Amino acid sequence: MEDKVIEKLKILADAAKYDVSCSSSGGKRKNENKGLGNAEGMGICHSYTEDGRCVSLLKILLTNFCIYDCSYCVTRKSNDIKRAAFTVQEVVDLTINFYRRNYIEGLFLSSGIFKDADYTMERLVRVAKKLRQEHKFNGYIHLKTIPGASEELIKEAGLYADRLSVNIELPSEQSLQQLAPEKNYKEILVPMGSIKDQLVQAKEESRLFKGAPVFAPAGQSTQLIVGASAETDKQILQLSDQLYKNYSLKRVYYSGYVPVSSDSRLPIIMEPPIIRENRIYQADWLMRFYGFNVQEILDEHHPNLDLDVDPKLAWALRNRYFFPLEINTADYEMILRVPGIGVKSAQKIVSARRFAPLQFEHLRQMGVVLKRAKYFITCNTKSMLRQELDSLHIRNKILFGEGSKRSALLTQQLDLFKQVG
Repeated sequence: MEDKVIEKLKILADAAKYDVSCSSSGGKRKNENKGLGNAEGMGICHSYTEDGRCVSLLKILLTNFCIYDCSYCVTRKSNDIKRAAFTVQEVVDLTINFYRRNYIEGLFLSSGIFKDADYTMERLVRVAKKLRQEHKFNGYIHLKTIPGASEELIKEAGLYADRLSVNIELPSEQSLQQLAPEKNYKEILVPMGSIKDQLVQAKEESRLFKGAPVFAPAGQSTQLIVGASAETDKQILQLSDQLYKNYSLKRVYYSGYVPVSSDSRLPIIMEPPIIRENRIYQADWLMRFYGFNVQEILDEHHPNLDLDVDPKLAWALRNRYFFPLEINTADYEMILRVPGIGVKSAQKIVSARRFAPLQFEHLRQMGVVLKRAKYFITCNTKSMLRQELDSLHIRNKILFGEGSKRSALLTQQLDLFKQVG
């Protein structure tokens, strides 16, 4: 590989790490003494498919030149950093060469904006088109859609990419005007709506015509930055809820703000809000798979998530009148809401109790975390508790009261978050 391409790869892979639509392994082990393999940060990251497989992607920017000056962004035009830009052919060659060496299984390609949205988007599309048509590349391709790009280019991008995404970044128009005044919500939501319409159209055509062209079969996603602006967790989750419902998004990704700028418009934080980001992901999971709505998770009295306990436990502690739940007769939807019971365990419970009344030992064998669930359930009217406890006592017992093991685990997790930050 030429030195200038290696230099570009270092710069543009490093710049891409702030996009969380797929995550980096973070390994930094170099290949020394002509050994085998190299985990140094050179743009290869891991992502997960719907069936749980972990795949490696080449994650890079086409360029980190940008005409915009978004205060939270490391590639903003006023930032004094090394700049670089790949040619279309260089990205194609890198992808093919890495794929043939079995380094990667796909490409994640985003970009700063060269001179306008269409000029940049056209180059992103050409990369995907060359890979598909000239090299018959059938690996995974995720293209970032440039806000403001024309509908024709977005439509063409969807013919070659598996997934398209348009990053919203900031959770409100007001914050966007304050921190990224050259952008506006309309330029972001219009392409998102166009992708949704194309997905619906492609699905209908595939029912009518066997050879109908496929459009972005892995759907669309977006990213929100957490902590760079003043929105509450409730506002962020309400926006996510609207995006899932109105634009049929597969995923909303949340990225804890990384302080890369000393701009006076940004909050002063010493480390990324990793725990907050993690709690928002958990709440997002509850909305998509556990039947919760935003108003149940957060309200005007609790606009932000409790950082010490997960959102499902926080909800259960605030709504003790639903519990204890008799596990042999409760509805599936309510079993899903018991802390310590996941989707698979809830399905096993509903299926197994048709044949015989369940005991606590049965639940343990099904994967239920009884250390949490025991405060909220009964089996055949029997409880594992010797006395009734209020919400505060349950919270303290789950966090600290089950011996030193749980306390040590919590401390270990908090330390881990600090290390990651």
